[in-house]
Amino acid sequence: MERQTSQKKFIFDYLKGVKTHPTAEVVYKEVRKKLPTISQGTIYRVLNNFKKKGDIQTIETKDNIHFDADISNHAHFICEACGRVYDVYEECSKCGILKNKKTKVGKINKYQIKFYGICTKCKRK
Repeated sequence: MERQTSQKKFIFDYLKGVKTHPTAEVVYKEVRKKLPTISQGTIYRVLNNFKKKGDIQTIETKDNIHFDADISNHAHFICEACGRVYDVYEECSKCGILKNKKTKVGKINKYQIKFYGICTKCKRK
């Protein structure tokens, strides 16, 4: 990562420290607790910049865009009831064979796999 302002570093550290795949709105609310003068526009700009540089990834759901600082090869499970996003590693442990694979249309550099269903928390309700 390039030179960072303390705001950028704080936002990145927040994302690295959570496993909840927050939306920009959640990032704003949480970061603002420690940096009360930060603007919503700054949050959006910083998140978009991180995404463009490949420092974070986004997961699009029906209602929102979620952010994930874990850019390792893993899949996501999206609950169709509550909209939560969960990391999925075990079920996709062999998906790494896709990276750098040559296909008829080109070489795969990266991929994003999403599973949809009802999470266990919602099933219990």
